[in-house]
Amino acid sequence: MSSPSQGTTAPAWWAVGDVTSAAIDFGASNTDVVFRSPDGLRHWTLPTEGQPDLSRVHRALSAGDVTASQCAWLAVTGGNRSALPPVIEGRPVHQVPEVEAIGRGGLALSGLEAAVVASAGSGTAVVRATPDGMRHVTGTGVGGGTLVGLSRLLLDTVNPQEIDALARAGTDTTHNLTIGEILGQAIGSLPPDTTAVNFGRVARHAVNAPREDTAAALVNMVGQVIAIVAINAARAQQLEHAVIVGHLTDLPSVRHTFEMVAQFYGAAIRIPEQGGQATALGALLSGAERFAAPPLTTGTGA
Repeated sequence: MSSPSQGTTAPAWWAVGDVTSAAIDFGASNTDVVFRSPDGLRHWTLPTEGQPDLSRVHRALSAGDVTASQCAWLAVTGGNRSALPPVIEGRPVHQVPEVEAIGRGGLALSGLEAAVVASAGSGTAVVRATPDGMRHVTGTGVGGGTLVGLSRLLLDTVNPQEIDALARAGTDTTHNLTIGEILGQAIGSLPPDTTAVNFGRVARHAVNAPREDTAAALVNMVGQVIAIVAINAARAQQLEHAVIVGHLTDLPSVRHTFEMVAQFYGAAIRIPEQGGQATALGALLSGAERFAAPPLTTGTGA
């Protein structure tokens, strides 16, 4: 991601922080880095390997051809970040609670002042994010790890892009029972073709389904659970919007499921582009506030 071009309106989070800084989110499956420089904002991802330590910090930064010494400061979140030293290569390290980073990043990417932010990573954490602060309110163990784990068992693949491509070519009702089949009609705001029982058809009898239909059923189940948890959390917190971020939103099939659930329940769900960087971005914003650096003026980016 580069900086906003001249003549465009920069998002509110852009004019914060100093010229060079970086934030690292040590997730369960992915490690995300956001790097701020005069050329703009860059984001990259690499697989998570073990607990955070100095070598992992250096590997994460070097994946983007960056060193700690290039930065005025570093921010870290996720994982066992407390094991990291307070200074790396002479640069101060700001440790950001993951709940704060999720909330800040979700609001920044969505452009909202208040929302429930669901971080759909390996599992799903749900955070109430408002000007008054960030607070964990609920979550579910269902997430990207669930989708990939079940795909290993049922599809013999752990490649998210392959799972997504299969799901988009398949039909979930080969495995799932619909409300229309169970009740013979719609219920509330839910149309008859809405899922009533995930994999319910398989529970009744053996199904000879292609991999595409199995992938579609898996995406349907995982996406529905996350979206419904996010919607219910927003309503319980009396907030209008739910925001879903995290690397699971990289997959078009999952995004489509989120959107369909929002439509069925008449809910306001925002799914920002590049949602995988949300937690790292939130940590960067927290670091900018911590070190109270002067704003970076916008201009033409690289």
